[in-house]
Amino acid sequence: MNQKQLQKMMAQAQKMQAGVMQAQEDLADARVEGKAADGLVKVVVTGQGELVELSISPEAVDPDDIEILEDMILVAVKNAVSASRKLSDDRMQALGIPGMGGLM
Repeated sequence: MNQKQLQKMMAQAQKMQAGVMQAQEDLADARVEGKAADGLVKVVVTGQGELVELSISPEAVDPDDIEILEDMILVAVKNAVSASRKLSDDRMQALGIPGMGGLM
């Protein structure tokens, strides 16, 4: 490998690294939501999967059956995290890095 090829490879690596860093910043700012029970429970996570908001409609609260509310929260969180992973995977694939979204 000659010097010119090495410099070209290093430039490509730096460009890819800059793209990944920008994608990480974009994902930290992105918001996706998950809902359960027709929107009675809603959660919002970042593109990196961090839970940042939880909203529970008063109609979802039955003090005699708290387990249903717990199940709705779990479903909403799972939906939001799944959407976050898809967003992350899509961003990484756009950079030519398949399967890296879960690492973000």
